[in-house]
Amino acid sequence: MGWASEELGGIDLGDARLNKRAALLAERLAESPADSIPHACQGWAEIQAAYRLFNHECVDFWSIMNPHIQCTMQRMSANPVVLCLQDTTTLDFQGQDIDGLGPLQFESQKGMLLHPTYVVTPGREPLGLIDSWNWAREPKQKNGKRPETINESERWVEGYERICESAAQLPDTRCIYVGDRESDMLALMRRAVALDHPADWLVRARHDRALPDGRKLFASVAEQKPSGTVNFRFRPRRGVKERDVVQHVYVQRVTISDKNGDAVEASCVIAREQNPPEGMKPVEWRLLSNRAVEDLDQAAELINWYRARWEIEMYFDILKNGCKVESLQLKRLASLEVALAIFMIVAWRINRLMRLGRQCPGMEASLVFEADEIRAAYAMNRKKVPKDTVPTINEVVRLVAMAGGFIGRKSDGEPGAKTLWRGLEKIMSFADGLRYARANPETG
Repeated sequence: MGWASEELGGIDLGDARLNKRAALLAERLAESPADSIPHACQGWAEIQAAYRLFNHECVDFWSIMNPHIQCTMQRMSANPVVLCLQDTTTLDFQGQDIDGLGPLQFESQKGMLLHPTYVVTPGREPLGLIDSWNWAREPKQKNGKRPETINESERWVEGYERICESAAQLPDTRCIYVGDRESDMLALMRRAVALDHPADWLVRARHDRALPDGRKLFASVAEQKPSGTVNFRFRPRRGVKERDVVQHVYVQRVTISDKNGDAVEASCVIAREQNPPEGMKPVEWRLLSNRAVEDLDQAAELINWYRARWEIEMYFDILKNGCKVESLQLKRLASLEVALAIFMIVAWRINRLMRLGRQCPGMEASLVFEADEIRAAYAMNRKKVPKDTVPTINEVVRLVAMAGGFIGRKSDGEPGAKTLWRGLEKIMSFADGLRYARANPETG
């Protein structure tokens, strides 16, 4: 076994056989992320072992996730700044008979909600997960109200607290909490003040609050003299074409408060696109942070950190569409969460491979790929492994993606997650064939 035995090296399920089984299953699911569990496993014995693991009374979400969290912390410690991204996604298991699921947008829609903390560097290298809030809602009662068994908004505050706990173990790393509009909560900001900001926070403003002088927050900031401009390439997304964006940046230090008069000081940064293409909505972000912003460089840094929040959206896409976790067919929510923990680690690895290929193109491929996987990537593209040079991660990632449909022309840029997860399935299967042929030469 390769990467999974290292990533789950600290796992302790109370039985060495269970520990080995969990790592092997992670390897299998990473080899065929889009396949069902029976198809990903090799043989009836592995299938039975996988389902025994999911249903074992001593195995839960955290017993699988904790060793990965420890590895994530080690990767975080090597960086002066890390971005702790938080967001919520729904997992829809409609039509499946899984005990413990709850309603989603509609009462008849069954599933659960997932709110992880996904850590990346400012350069967007995925480091892993350090926390996750998973829950299923209670169905509404006859009076039309839902039992108040959980306050869902608490996930943002508790998520910040968990980041602070991690930050306490990383004295040389500054952790930045990054959230979208729903995280714009004074309760979160006050908690940060109470804890004396072990981690900084950066959220996209949702509420146009009244300031002490009676003016509204957004208008007040936009009335300031622009600090300057920032520009970047806006990547294509669903319904949005790729384009160059130029934004004017406005900054103001403000005091915001709630109806009870509890006040918090914050820097507000508004980045507003200038001259967008005809018919296109301007790209505008209104950001709040505890960090002082005294010049354009500091404002641009916050903007770049917020732009990195897109990485958690990509992670969700890999988890749901690449790993197809919404197709898992298990009987209990507890079993589902064990499988989900493994797939969450697998989705991180897929995203990490893609990003390392872009951010660290010259890194030796052997640091993240096994020798047979490298051979398979070259063989499937009818190429020979170079003898005089060491294959780089960018070269191998591109070959893997080409096996998944990436054309690889100069004008195509770098491969995305979708072609990578498709290619991984084929490359890993080919690598398994190489291992089998080597172990069984008499069958050749």
